[in-house]
Amino acid sequence: MRAVGIILAGGNNENLGALTAVRATSAMPVGACYRALDFPLSNMSNSGIGKVAIITQYNSRSLHDHLSSAKWWDLGRKQGGLFVFSPYLSNDNSLWYKGTADSIHKNLAFLKRSKEPYVVIANGNCVYKMDYNEVLDYHERKDSEITLVYKKAECIEDAHLYGVLELDDDERCTDIDEKPLEPQSDLISLGIYVVSRTLLIKLLEAVNAEGRNDLVKDIFARYRKRLRIYGYKYDGYWRTLNNIRSYFECNMDFLKKDVRDLFTRQYPYIETKPKDEPPAKYNNGANVADCLVGSGAILNGYARHSVLSRKVYTGEYSSIRDSIVMEGCYIGNNCLVENAILDKEVILSDGRHVIGDKENPVIIAKGTVV
Repeated sequence: MRAVGIILAGGNNENLGALTAVRATSAMPVGACYRALDFPLSNMSNSGIGKVAIITQYNSRSLHDHLSSAKWWDLGRKQGGLFVFSPYLSNDNSLWYKGTADSIHKNLAFLKRSKEPYVVIANGNCVYKMDYNEVLDYHERKDSEITLVYKKAECIEDAHLYGVLELDDDERCTDIDEKPLEPQSDLISLGIYVVSRTLLIKLLEAVNAEGRNDLVKDIFARYRKRLRIYGYKYDGYWRTLNNIRSYFECNMDFLKKDVRDLFTRQYPYIETKPKDEPPAKYNNGANVADCLVGSGAILNGYARHSVLSRKVYTGEYSSIRDSIVMEGCYIGNNCLVENAILDKEVILSDGRHVIGDKENPVIIAKGTVV
């Protein structure tokens, strides 16, 4: 193997509000059957990276449950395999990770015991499909010490939500600005990095000795003039779940055939932990179009342009439009749900209305009874 993988899946994003009150961002449901973590994890496996560490922290119970078996991503093996690291208490460890660099440094034994020449680091909250071998080839071709994957933002006004890169004509990074108030470039980092394993160990030990904890600010940005850092341009589909709007739009994207086919019909596929439920059932009177419907769902009413996850029940004369309904929700008779996100196991009694607007979908927290 050319590289080992590290997926940073411990973060919490307060911009997702009640949706991340009970789960890590990497555990967010996507496209009726996936979790966000499935995308970088499948990309690692599909790229031939057979040794992957997932670093968790915030509300990690659902992630640990999802990762209870590595075989779904072809990582159940004797050599290499899947490693899940969470904060722990020891004589020299204060338990909570202080930042991305600190989280890797506290698990530095994983890197030191590996033999592969490179490390591919990816965030766990992004939805995309990528062959990391292409990035590794570019990294070698450029004789790069660190390679950052980037793409052009749809509009420069949105660039303040990301790390912003400035590159010269040879794609060498001249400046890195993490979430700037006034972006000077529309080239945004995708949170995917390739670095030499021995160099990464050296850098982590150096910044840890100085009490620095952030991978981007304290390593990439700080060493940008000393190290050969290059950008690799990615033009494919990519979404990050960094706020309610982006999460909503990402799920709505799965209603588009080209996006859906990219992940489910074009090899190599994005894999997930399967659930053993019967197919969705459409009773007499059900009127459903332009929807994704998960297994085990029972539908009686009307639904348009929505994502309905596993084991959702909709009652007679109910209406669901432009909404995300997560696993195990029960929607009674004569209910109206529009421009809304219903978290898991929400119950709507007969006749209830939940209506948001297109720019600000209303959120009903997990387990709420209305």
